[in-house]
Amino acid sequence: MRHQNSFYITTPIYYVNDVPHIGHAYTTIAADVLARYWRLSGRDVFFLTGLDEHGQKVQQAAAKAGIDPQAHCDKLAPQFQTLWKRLNISNDAFIRTTDAPHKSIVQRYLEELHSKQLIYKDDYTGWYCTFDERFWTEKDVVDSLCPDCRRPVERISEHNYFFKMGQYQDRLIDHIREHPNFIRPESRRNEVLGFLTTQKLGDLSISRPKSRLSWGIELPFDKDYVTYVWFDALVNYVSALEYLRPTPSREQYWPASVHLVGKDILTTHAVYWSTMLMALNLPLPDTIFAHGWWTVDGEKMSKSRGNVVDPNKMADEFGADAFRYFLFREVPFGQDGDFSQSAMVTNINSDLANGIGNLLSRTLTMIERFAGGTIPAAGTPALPELEALIAATATGLPERIDQGYRALAFRENLQAIWELIGLCDEYIDKAAPWQLAKNPENRPRLNTVLNTASRALRLLSVLMYPYMPQTAAHLTRQLGLSFDFSKPVPQAAYNWETPLAETKICKGPGLFPRIESKPQGAKTVSDATTPPQPTTAIPTAPTAAPPTPAPAAPAAPAQITIDEFMKIQLKTAKVISAERVPKSEKLLKLQVSLGEGAEQRQIVAGIGKKYEPEALIGKTIIIVANLKPAKLMGIESQGMVLAAGDSEVRGLATILEEVDPGTKVK
Repeated sequence: MRHQNSFYITTPIYYVNDVPHIGHAYTTIAADVLARYWRLSGRDVFFLTGLDEHGQKVQQAAAKAGIDPQAHCDKLAPQFQTLWKRLNISNDAFIRTTDAPHKSIVQRYLEELHSKQLIYKDDYTGWYCTFDERFWTEKDVVDSLCPDCRRPVERISEHNYFFKMGQYQDRLIDHIREHPNFIRPESRRNEVLGFLTTQKLGDLSISRPKSRLSWGIELPFDKDYVTYVWFDALVNYVSALEYLRPTPSREQYWPASVHLVGKDILTTHAVYWSTMLMALNLPLPDTIFAHGWWTVDGEKMSKSRGNVVDPNKMADEFGADAFRYFLFREVPFGQDGDFSQSAMVTNINSDLANGIGNLLSRTLTMIERFAGGTIPAAGTPALPELEALIAATATGLPERIDQGYRALAFRENLQAIWELIGLCDEYIDKAAPWQLAKNPENRPRLNTVLNTASRALRLLSVLMYPYMPQTAAHLTRQLGLSFDFSKPVPQAAYNWETPLAETKICKGPGLFPRIESKPQGAKTVSDATTPPQPTTAIPTAPTAAPPTPAPAAPAAPAQITIDEFMKIQLKTAKVISAERVPKSEKLLKLQVSLGEGAEQRQIVAGIGKKYEPEALIGKTIIIVANLKPAKLMGIESQGMVLAAGDSEVRGLATILEEVDPGTKVK
């Protein structure tokens, strides 16, 4: 039996002929999240994925290409291996069913079942689906179509070998009933039980004649046949432990802790694989978890529709961590999900750029400006009730997250993590450290705010790591911490009371830049052939006048109606953080607040020659709030700062009285 501290997680082995798509990525990233979490917790993890390389479709594709089936597989295998590296998949092994040791182990198990008289030869006539490589009964087939893939089936009569699967029906039903977590989620468990309790389980055809299919593992007891591709493929979960570890490790890791599968292959795993294991006297896995399918913009994903989501492109455009985050933040694991690129952009901007990215940036900026770049020790409470709530939430979060992983509640875990991020944002807004910094007497309260936010970020980095490993590494590096996420992190990293004073920060680039949406059929600023208009009231660079034959008479100022003027939304905004735009003397990047509960804005303003960034923090300015977003030096600006001046800024527009951020200016 598996060692108590071991954790064995598997994905299905993917069909080598497939092009990697969002479904493959979804299952594999889910397995990776679990593997990373349990490694971080000190478990001995073995994470297996790989490829299914036998079967009729491979044979046909190789013949069409005029190459040997093995060469065909060797050519296609890297498309999965390369993608897993790009998505930061931390698998411990990658199995291919064409591996010689795997083939030998499959033959050994076939021989064992044959010697036990659990395999017999018989005639068979049925409807065969080449795509799924399986037979269907008369009652399954409607209109001569496969009930699974809806492709045409053909009627085939032939001699085949059968595994006595049916004799394990009652034993399997009992096992499912006695082990509530064996098939998850519960809805899938009920489906399998419903199938097993309402009809007789037949025996399983586990061979194909070489006259029809030669690309497979030869039966050890009949050289005229190869084994059924599913018998070959399912054995990978055990065979890998015998030859893909430095020493045979079946006793160390079997039974598997979790088999992750798509709902379309639940029956093969819950019924075929389970009965095969029973026949071989091997323990059944702890859990088979069947997740849902992804549609794309409400439509079924298919090559013919041209809507297959390519994970490579998603990683190129948005980054691997953002893609990983979106897949598990969007829908509860186990249910079907709909992929929309626009939803992903919204998700990245709201949760990642404005969430964890902004929290880190504003915290480190304030530590640089108010504490000399070193996290200060906590002093006097600034907002005792909110600080107590943050402490209570952070203290309970590790246990809450642990329970979530045990339940495979990926989305719920992320929601819990983002609750802490939201509390920290609220805390900083209400504590207003930029105001506290104005009065030396408030220094102890200011230190408490900076220390509290830093401790929250330390905890968040550890909790986010399984989902977004690169982000967690960047976050800890900027905090000045040196966690080695390849090993279990010290318990102190989870403990809210662990001090974090006198740590020198190392502020770096933002974690997640905001993404500019591109409405279909309309040009965005970045697409335009003419330079975008600046988002400040001052031009970003002098513009040379085109040569003219003679000076033109000055034009009278253009007049607008009151209705036109009323379209402009002027509002007050409070500067939360400010920093210089690299390679620009004039541009500053501001994060401004439009009031409690309002979304923060990023504005790029050409006021850098007049003002130092730190002098602006806490100031109330006036902005044009409904200006169309534009990019300056590749940075999105979501408004315009009002300032006085012609070619140079002479002063910011201000209001005599103190007013709340977000107040309309009339």
